Amino acid sequence: MKRFWLVAGCVGVFMTVTILTALAAPRDIGVAIDKIVQLVFAIAALIAYARQRNRWMTAAMTSLTIGLSAWIWGQQILGVQLPTSTIAPLGFTLVPVLCLAALIAKAQSARRADDLLPNYRSRTVVVLDGLIVIGSLFVLTWVSALESLTRAWATEGPGFATVVAHPATYLVLLVAIVVMSWTHQSVRQWPMLFVALAGIAQSSSGWVFAYYISTGVTAIPATADIGFMLCPAFFLLSALAPTRNLEPSSGRMRMADLLHLLVPYLPLAITGLFIMWNTATGGRLNPVEIYVGLLVVCLVIVRQLLTMMDNVRLMDQLRVSREQLRHEATHDPLTGVANRSLFRDRLDRALAVQDRARPLVLLFIDVDGFKAVNDNHGHAEGDIVLRNVAARLVGCVRAEDTVARLGGDEFGVLVDGGEADEIGSRLLLALSHPHEVHGRVHRVHASIGVAQRLSYDPSVTADDVLGAADAAMYTAKRLGKGMVVVHGSPLPEMT
Repeated sequence: MKRFWLVAGCVGVFMTVTILTALAAPRDIGVAIDKIVQLVFAIAALIAYARQRNRWMTAAMTSLTIGLSAWIWGQQILGVQLPTSTIAPLGFTLVPVLCLAALIAKAQSARRADDLLPNYRSRTVVVLDGLIVIGSLFVLTWVSALESLTRAWATEGPGFATVVAHPATYLVLLVAIVVMSWTHQSVRQWPMLFVALAGIAQSSSGWVFAYYISTGVTAIPATADIGFMLCPAFFLLSALAPTRNLEPSSGRMRMADLLHLLVPYLPLAITGLFIMWNTATGGRLNPVEIYVGLLVVCLVIVRQLLTMMDNVRLMDQLRVSREQLRHEATHDPLTGVANRSLFRDRLDRALAVQDRARPLVLLFIDVDGFKAVNDNHGHAEGDIVLRNVAARLVGCVRAEDTVARLGGDEFGVLVDGGEADEIGSRLLLALSHPHEVHGRVHRVHASIGVAQRLSYDPSVTADDVLGAADAAMYTAKRLGKGMVVVHGSPLPEMT
């Protein structure tokens, strides 16, 4: 990167000296220096792009080189009068067209996941942005100069048409670069920045050149050629410029996002202010300005409607994402049932009910025989068995009841209302059926401990109820597994 900026600095110093020399020298010598320097830089850019195997930009630089060569031959050697319909203006006009093709090819060949727009509406917004900018620039240039240039075009013929088409095509290229820089990471790079600078330089001098031609001036002042001189130098720097990684910084708006916000409004605002100034000073709007201006305003309205629709969609996606994150934070990722945190939270809320009319039943379930499945057939089959267990538990209770995986092969079920023995027997029967996984049959059972609360007691905590159910579960395992033990029953418990 430092090496490139050193080269850019040398090019800048050389161009500054060359421009000053061309302006200070007699006109014939200054024009000769101007055109020769342009041709040298165009050839250098052609060689640089050819080495990169960039076909479109190589073709663009070839067209620029041919145009400059034809211009030097026709104007400096043969003395052809301006405007000219020779191959030179055609070569100059093809340069931005080929650069536009290179821009599109670059954007398509370097796609990234974050480059592509989310849906067709957003892609439509990009097209509308381009049309708004082009329409605004058209009104601006029409009010300022294009109308008078068009009159000259009608009298001068096809030679003047190429003079106007040349800078106008560069404006289209600039609009495409600005709009696509928002949508494609590959466009937000130093090479395209220098292509844009070349377009600005060439288009600026092109409009000045067209203005002088429209007024009948054939000896164009040297100052009008400054943009023409800078353009090939910028093209050379675009060929030498390195690419950079433009990952967005957290908490900061990307320049591309800022450009996207300003793209349709900045040129429209400038055009509106210019028209206001023109009418305030006595100017009148003709039908072309009125109709194109109304069209641009309508495009802005359509763009805003599409943007609002996208904002609604994005808000809905945000809501869904938040719900998904909340679900992932409170549910077991393997089985999809509640995790220990959510289970404990619901148990706390159930214990806080003071006017309890139905018993609160908590079942603590340990899957017997699960370790053998893991050891003999691997964790993948063990995971499938756990998912089957969770699904059977969910199928045995109501939707308002809570099934949770408390850890490993332990599950909890919280039921508000019901007979503890009946619920435990139902779960035990559901879990006793074999599990068929990948053609193998696995038989696992369950030891279930039950704790229940019949009334509100502020001294009883969630840990107390979980502890009681856990103790009852260990009693069931001690008595032979595959059974249900209710805490507080006459059966001996292991504590």
